Amino acid sequence: MVENLVNTFINLFNGLDKNLIIFLISCMPILELRGGLIAATLLGLNPVTSFIICFIGNILPIPFILYFITPLFDRLKKTKHLSKLVNKLEQKANNKKESIEKSEFIGLLLFVGIPLPGTGAWTGTLIASMINMNKKKAFIAATLGVILAGIIMMIVSYGLIGNLI
Repeated sequence: MVENLVNTFINLFNGLDKNLIIFLISCMPILELRGGLIAATLLGLNPVTSFIICFIGNILPIPFILYFITPLFDRLKKTKHLSKLVNKLEQKANNKKESIEKSEFIGLLLFVGIPLPGTGAWTGTLIASMINMNKKKAFIAATLGVILAGIIMMIVSYGLIGNLI
C-alpha cells in the first residue's frame, strides 16, 4: 500500500528533480522518511545521499509541529468546516499517546523510530505537543527516532538484509 502511495507521488511530481521528489515525500505526513527512501529506491538513487535528503525532509516539520500545532488546532476547532478534521486528528493522537506518555523520551524515540503504520515524526511530535513534553527533549527524541527509522528502512529498502544473508 505504501509503495502504491509513493508511486502516486512520484508520478505527481514527475518532471521535478529526483532528489526534490524524495525530499517532498519525506516532508509529508504518513509517508515521511520511510516513503522517501522507498521512492529513492524506486528512482534508483544513491542510498547515502537519499538518506541525508530524506532525513532533512522528515525533521524539517518537527519544530513547526512542536511549537505551532496546538495553537493552530485551537483556532481551527472554532471553524465550522475544519473542526471535525482537527478533532479526528487529535483523537488519533490521543489513542496512541499512552506509549509516549509513560516514558516520554524513549517512548517518543521508539514511536517515531519503529516504522509501523500510524507512527512517525508527525504523529509523535503531535502527541509530544499534546502532552506538553519539553520541546527540546521532544525534538531530540523525534530526530533520533527518524535516524532509527531511516536505518531500518535503508536495510529494508535497499535490500541490505538480502546481501548479508
